[in-house]
Formats: sequence, structure tokens, C-alpha cells
Amino acid sequence: MRQSMQIITPYDELLCHQTPETFATIAHADISWTEKIWGTMWLADGSIQVNCGLGKYHNRNVLDMFAGISRGTEQMTVRASRRLDADPQRAGAGPFDYEVLEPLNAVRFTLRENDVIPVTFDLVATGLMPCFLEAKDAQREPHGFRVQSDLLRYHQPVSIRGHVVVDGERIEYTDDNSEGFRDHSWGVRMDVGDPAPDVYKPNRLDQDFLLLWTPMFLRRPDGSCYEIQHYRQMVDGETTYFSGNINHPDGTQTPLHGVRDDLKFDPENRRLLGGSVTFDAGWGETRTVEVEPKSDTGFHLGGALYFGLKGHRHGQWHGEDHLDGERYADTSRRETVEELHQLRDCVTRVREGDAVGFATVESMVIGAHPRYGLTKESSLL
Repeated sequence: MRQSMQIITPYDELLCHQTPETFATIAHADISWTEKIWGTMWLADGSIQVNCGLGKYHNRNVLDMFAGISRGTEQMTVRASRRLDADPQRAGAGPFDYEVLEPLNAVRFTLRENDVIPVTFDLVATGLMPCFLEAKDAQREPHGFRVQSDLLRYHQPVSIRGHVVVDGERIEYTDDNSEGFRDHSWGVRMDVGDPAPDVYKPNRLDQDFLLLWTPMFLRRPDGSCYEIQHYRQMVDGETTYFSGNINHPDGTQTPLHGVRDDLKFDPENRRLLGGSVTFDAGWGETRTVEVEPKSDTGFHLGGALYFGLKGHRHGQWHGEDHLDGERYADTSRRETVEELHQLRDCVTRVREGDAVGFATVESMVIGAHPRYGLTKESSLL
């Protein structure tokens, strides 16, 4: 309902207001404000991975989604976007919908038949542990004063039940054969929409940039479980953001104080090849986790418009309803990575002592990194 100076939405019936405004108003007028849902769900043998998510861009009046699969080096993705205020209560666009079944524990991702890729799915992700907050991502632009990131995120390790249909083949997901993570974030976010044409913006390829995001779920021989999670961004050797915790089943968190890695990357496409990550747990204690990709499976997030794809970016207006996507036979080829970018959800197994488990490792290594054997000449976004 539109009234003078305000808009009332169905959410205003709920007893969860935090400001003297309706839910049509958010704290920031920045058009980079975003609320995002994301999930990655794979079979434990690494044979197939589903990635999906949606973005609500309140000040752009856009809601967009992506959904797809990775099978080894093959990747298929469908994307849709729509006008947000045409249906503000729907958490979905085009053939994709997201539903909260049990707050902070169980959610449902569905993809219906579409004209872009031969993939459908109906998957329920249920928490193996509670949801865990990460440190607030508050970063200013490296050149200037604007706050370019003011973002809060929680994530959760999950098991999955349901099915995926690919090229007519039905694949069952069960609690016993599946692994994955989901997250939910909101705030001012980097890389939403086209860069402003009249504002200075440095070229990422001129920087030495490192990004690692690694939620790791581990189980001990006695059946007890825990999670080690960290997120680090570095620009030209300086850490611009770090969040790290040991997360416990009772919901408590023990902070980590730093991280160093001994990882290896393919110089051709900068894919993670494996290695180890060592965390500073404080008071002289360290924790080392071994990381190994399960297979070639790993969803390139350029297909979800992270860092853009073919001139399209997160939150762009493409009309009342828009649908597109693509299918790649081999995402390991350098020319394909130059289009899809190197950021991907790599399906991995992890080990710390006698505890074993799974992780998704998101990595970007831009520029010259001699300790990885990577040169500036071989760099790519």
C-alpha cells in the first residue's frame, strides 16, 4: 500500500520492527545495499554440485537469482531477475524459489523446468550445526573515503535431502551422501551494478589480491563435530579483512587470530590444487587443516555474476522479467576462466589430526605471488 511519504508492506504486520520506519525503508540509501542468500550442495563423492542463490537489491528495486550445477569441469547456470516491488514477499525469481522451513535450521531451494538449462532440483538443506556469524565486513575504498563494504553474514554447514534432475537423469540427495553450506548476508556490498563512470576505480588486475573463504566441517572418531571457518582478503600484501573462528555445536565460538597457508594453485587457471592452512589460535597454539579437492567439481561464481559476466552484473535492471544462462563443457580451460573468473566453490575434503570432514574453498589469487609460483603475466580475474 503506497501512502504519502511511506509504503506499507505485508512485513509490517510482523512484530520485528527496529526503527520507526516501515519495512519499505532500510538504513542505507546506497544502491549497493544487498541481501543475499547462497547455497552449495554436493554429493560426498564429488561427482555433482548444486550452487544457487538470490540477491535482493532494495534500493535498485531488483531481485535476481542464479542456479546451476558443476559436474567435474562441466557447468550449467540459469539466471533470472525481476522487478522487486511487483511481488516483494516472494523470495525467488523466474524458475527459482527459496523457502525457510525452520528458521536457522532448515531451508528449501527449488529450481523448476526452464528454457535455458536441462536442470531442475528440489533440495532441503538442514543444519549440522547452528548458524554462525562472521565478523562484520567493514571496508573503505583503498583510494578515497567511501565505505565500500558494510556487511554482516552468517553461514551454516548442512546435509541435504531431495533430488536433482540433469539431462533427464534423476540424482538423489540424502543426509548420508550429501555435504554443503549455506549463508545469508546483508548490507552494503562491493561489486553491485556497473562501476560509476565518473568515479575513480583502480583495476583489480593492477593489484596483488588474495581472497580465501573456507568454512570447514570436521568430525572426530567419537562422532563429535566442530567447524573451523575463516575469511581473509589481502591487497598488495596488506590484510583488509579477516574473520576466523572455531565454531562449536553448542553455538559458541572461539576466535582465531590469524592464518597462514601452504596452498598450491594451478598457474594456468589458478584452481586450488591442495595443501594446508594453519591458524593462530592464540597463546602459542596453532591449528593446521589439510585441504584436498575431491574432484574437478567446483562451481565458478562468475556464472552467478560475481565480478560480472558478459556485461551483466549483480543487481542490474534487465526489465520486468529476465532469463538467461549458459552451459560450459570445460571450465578448466584458461579462455573459459577468463570469462567466468577464477572464484569458485571448490569441493574439498579436509583433515585435522584424526578429525575428517568437508569444506568449500573460495579462492582468488590475482597478480604476482612468488610463494605460489604465480607470476603477474599469468594473472587473471
